Amino acid sequence: MAKTRVLVIEDSLTVRKRMLEVLAADPDIEIVGQAGDGKRGIELCQHLRPDVVTLDMMLPVMSGLAVTEFIMAYCPTPILIVSASTNRGELFKTYEALAAGALDVLDKPLGNESDDTWEQKLVSTVKLISRIKVIMHPRARLGPMGRPPGGPASIESAARGTALAAPVAERQALQREGCLRAVAIGVSTGGPAALIEILRGLPHGFPLPILLVIHIGKLFAPAFAEWLDGQSPLRVAYVADGDPLPPFGEGKVLVACPDSHLVLRQGKLRLTQDPERHSCRPSVDVLFASLAQELGADCAACLLTGMGRDGAEGLLAIRRAGGRTIAQDESTSVVFGMPKEAILLGAAEQVLPLEKIASVLGALARGADTGRRI
Repeated sequence: MAKTRVLVIEDSLTVRKRMLEVLAADPDIEIVGQAGDGKRGIELCQHLRPDVVTLDMMLPVMSGLAVTEFIMAYCPTPILIVSASTNRGELFKTYEALAAGALDVLDKPLGNESDDTWEQKLVSTVKLISRIKVIMHPRARLGPMGRPPGGPASIESAARGTALAAPVAERQALQREGCLRAVAIGVSTGGPAALIEILRGLPHGFPLPILLVIHIGKLFAPAFAEWLDGQSPLRVAYVADGDPLPPFGEGKVLVACPDSHLVLRQGKLRLTQDPERHSCRPSVDVLFASLAQELGADCAACLLTGMGRDGAEGLLAIRRAGGRTIAQDESTSVVFGMPKEAILLGAAEQVLPLEKIASVLGALARGADTGRRI
């Protein structure tokens, strides 16, 4: 069995040596190269064609974000971000790297760990993402986030202005047509890019609240909702325990907080510390199951790209309750794990490529019949 070939890009000599020692100690891993700056890292990636790149975000010459954009545009390779960057600006760069195609993020070792948990996590994550077939991201050739001219501010202001200006009579008419009360989305690996595409593709004035669970490490999660808010025409914020479910006509995205399950109970959004499910907290299954019980046929749910099976059983519960259910298809999923499990269970009413999900959600929000069978 061939070894997993790894390139380590890290400017701290101390951290780099430790990572090299940990990875080289595993008999199934081969270190093929190391670099202390972003430019050299790109050169080695192009020359060596490793199976995995571990990448620091704060690098000399070229930043980790610039390295990610270049690699994913010109020599697509699974990238694991290994970072100690936890302030707001640096976290934003990490989210942008994930949106540009990096697969996962792991915190750097602190040097005072009392066991080998970090070492095991590094090795297992490197092996896991080495098996993921990544695709080319044209982002580096299009500019930051592949944005159209005008940048995020113009997109955001135009879309939000339209949403605010949606005629009251039209919203009331849509309400009378029996529209859904909420949309739920669950996503893991590949999530940031998938979410941006869906949120930017929703019709102006999208009237439904969107409840979101994304798997992202607790250390790196604090600023995610704020970052996504800057990429989305809808307002995005973390849920506060006890928030009411917004009514029809107040479309916004409410995100499960780090290390807390999100559920809907008696019309209020609750954060709980119940045990992890599928090693996840927040868990997509936990949110979906609560919506199936609370809203039944009055909700829709999407299960997007991600490793594992979190969300599959919850999606089935929503479908059995009469709700509308969508799974992302294999061709557009970074990892066809969570959606595949849902499809195998018969939980997905529709299996759609990523680029079609927003338009279907828009139609569902208007009470349109988009077809209830795959």
